[in-house]
Amino acid sequence: MFKRLLRIIIIIAVLAVLVIVVGGIVGFNFLRDNGIKQYFATMKPPAATVSTTIVKPSSWTPGVEAIGTVRAVRGVDLTVETAGIVKEIPFHANEKVASNAVLLQLDDAVERADLDAQKAQAALDQVSLNRALELTKRGVGSDSTLDSARAAASASASQVTRLQAVLEQKQLTAPFAGTVGIPKIDLGQYLSPGTSVVTLQDLDTMRADFTVPEQELPLLKIGQTVRLGLGGDDKPFAGAIRGIDPKIDPSSRLVNIRAEVANPDGKLTPGQFVQVRVELPEEQNVLILPQTALTTSLYGDYVFVVQPAKPAAAAPAKPEEKPAAATDKAADAKPADAKPADAMKPATDAMKPAADAAKPAADAAKPASQPATDAAKPAAEGDKPALVLSQIFVKPGRRNQGMVEIVEGLKAGDEVVTAGQNRLFNGMSVNVDNTIDPTKSANKQAGQQ
Repeated sequence: MFKRLLRIIIIIAVLAVLVIVVGGIVGFNFLRDNGIKQYFATMKPPAATVSTTIVKPSSWTPGVEAIGTVRAVRGVDLTVETAGIVKEIPFHANEKVASNAVLLQLDDAVERADLDAQKAQAALDQVSLNRALELTKRGVGSDSTLDSARAAASASASQVTRLQAVLEQKQLTAPFAGTVGIPKIDLGQYLSPGTSVVTLQDLDTMRADFTVPEQELPLLKIGQTVRLGLGGDDKPFAGAIRGIDPKIDPSSRLVNIRAEVANPDGKLTPGQFVQVRVELPEEQNVLILPQTALTTSLYGDYVFVVQPAKPAAAAPAKPEEKPAAATDKAADAKPADAKPADAMKPATDAMKPAADAAKPAADAAKPASQPATDAAKPAAEGDKPALVLSQIFVKPGRRNQGMVEIVEGLKAGDEVVTAGQNRLFNGMSVNVDNTIDPTKSANKQAGQQ
């Protein structure tokens, strides 16, 4: 009987130990998972580093932008007027030639012989005319003979002029000063009329032809400043509008515009693609931002504004103050309620010497902890207020040279993030570092440093 009871007790004890162990493991895992969830729920992400700029009214130069093609003011592909065999090519590629310079000589031996023969005939006809005039003055010559001699002399002179023109057609000359291209013919080659020989371009002054929508036509006028660039935001070439087509193309609703630009360094080449900007009168008090500050999404365009974090709410009353209040109430209670306390007086009086003995140790620890507390105060006072982000949707306007106009959504004095906003979100803590300016190229900033 005793052994059976002992066995039951052992089994119950083992089961109790197992229950306690299993319950402890389950409780530990529950508390651990709950603690992890609580930690990640209350954990604040680290502050991101961003660069910012202050929104302020600035001057703004609006403009009309377009795509154009550059052509030389004077440029032509030279061709021959008559057939012949190439005898001489007295120019080289990319050579600057003067006006009326000979660029091609065709074989003209036959034409020169014909011209010499005709000059001789013209001289004979002139002698016959002079003789007829002399005989007429003496009264021995007839008027018909004189008229025939005069007609023959005039015809011979005209024939000489014609042959001289034919001979000149055997030469190709430059109609104006400029730069010649690569020759398209070779020595000894037979050329037919209309064969292209070489291109001649005057690169000192260029014209840019471009089109603008009909809505922007009222903004343009003759003489307005035009800036040209080969790519990017830099437009180093300046010129002026020289012509506006009075007709709008009904198929495209575009207007043809022509501008002239000086090209003293020869950086512009005929046929080249250019970006054109017609500058309009300057405007004042326009809110502008770097284009890097503007983010476009399906919901609209927005920016991140840096604002000081709102102060935390007042802390609740400390739980230690409640027992003190309860003690005060107990002191005001009736003497009958204080009787149990009187019964405890001997025990309290017995503990006083031990408490009095612990006071010197506590008093000695106070000076050591006080300097540490005083040293922490300046550090806390020097901390800057925390900065957080606010996502603001804006309405952008015109753009120019990496800047964008903000029509709605911001006001002067707002601090806007210009770089580092790829992983930002509303309400996030940030640190401001303006050592890098995204509106400037990295090469310029490295040179300044």
